[in-house]
Amino acid sequence: MVFFLLPIVIFCIFMSIRTLFIPNTIKGKIVSLDNFFYLATVYLTLIIGFGLIYLIFELMGMSVLREANNEKHYSIFETSFYFSSMMLFSVGNGDVIPHGIGRFIAAIEALIGYTLPAAFVARVMFEREK
Repeated sequence: MVFFLLPIVIFCIFMSIRTLFIPNTIKGKIVSLDNFFYLATVYLTLIIGFGLIYLIFELMGMSVLREANNEKHYSIFETSFYFSSMMLFSVGNGDVIPHGIGRFIAAIEALIGYTLPAAFVARVMFEREK
């Protein structure tokens, strides 16, 4: 079951990012409510997708995340999605640390998090020139 879910999650993440590069997906004004919801949807899809990847690995028994502060214990569900959002919007704040394959996944997510705003702005400006 897990090996069936992981490719589906990765496919959804890929399709979400791919929408930035398809012609005629963003129309209209540079700053609009449609563009805001479009970008928010892409971010939400990525947070949920990468959070599910971390969660799937944890449920498989492969520890990819650990909390730096062992005093508070949160559920693996909360930790996975929290860490996913921290890696997408910044480089994290050090309270959850990836290890093993989690480092590679976190690096990919951070790279996407840094390039997504630039790709979105470039896409809007490209459409504006047309």
